[in-house]
This record gives sequence, structure tokens and C-alpha cells, in this order.
Amino acid sequence: MSALTATVTTARAVSSRLRVNLATGFTLVVALGIAYIGVSFLVAPESTASGFGLPAWPRGDAAAFLNVKGVRDIVSGLVPLALLLTGHRRALGWAMLAESVTPFGDCATILLHHGSTATALGVHFATAVFVVVTAVLLLTERGGARQG
Repeated sequence: MSALTATVTTARAVSSRLRVNLATGFTLVVALGIAYIGVSFLVAPESTASGFGLPAWPRGDAAAFLNVKGVRDIVSGLVPLALLLTGHRRALGWAMLAESVTPFGDCATILLHHGSTATALGVHFATAVFVVVTAVLLLTERGGARQG
């Protein structure tokens, strides 16, 4: 029975470590991805905006709103990176869950304003689900990671 117990314990440890690694990898994908999009909105706002899914974007002086979106997206990437780097994984899970509201809201906004349904669902809704999955992985970690 001792060998079986050791095998089960080892399997649980490997499974736990795999979940931690997945959560870490997913967090990096989300954080670096949205930060990149934010930088793109600052550097090339008009060309980046066309892929968002809305039928029209502000022009002229109103185009400054695209820079506001860029800054928001950069911050949305920095928050999870800061929590990940400091080892506060439980807080990171809650932050990721809160951050999932942004792509859900973007999806709803695109659909309400008759934008691209494919982009709303294929990009924004899918991103929101991916962020929620990442949050769930982080919030359900057991051992294998420092809890903050």
C-alpha cells in the first residue's frame, strides 16, 4: 500500500505542478498579448483599430480616444505581470477574473453597435473565456505555488 500511496502522491504533485505551469503560461500570454495591443494602439492607432471589430472609429481630434485605449490595455497587461512576478498568485487569479470583464464588455459593445460578429465572438468572447479559465486555474491551485 505504501508504493501505491507514493505513486498517487507523486501523480498529484505532477498534476499540481502542471496546473501551476499552465496558469503561469496562460497569464503570460494574456498579459503580454494585451500589452502588445496597447502599444499598437499608441504607435499605430488607426491601423490597429480596424481589427477591433467596430464599424467605425473616431477621426481627427477624437482619435485621441484610441491612445486612451492603448494606455488601458498596457495597464491591463502590467497588473497581472506585477502580481505574477511578486508571487501573489491568489490575488492574480482575482485580478484575472476582474480583467475578464473587459473582453466581455468589448464583445457586447461590438455586437450592440453592429460590428463584426466574427471578431466579437472569435476574438473578444474567446479571449474573455481564456482569461476566465486562467483565473480558475490560479484560484484553484493547491501547493506548488506561493500564495499571496
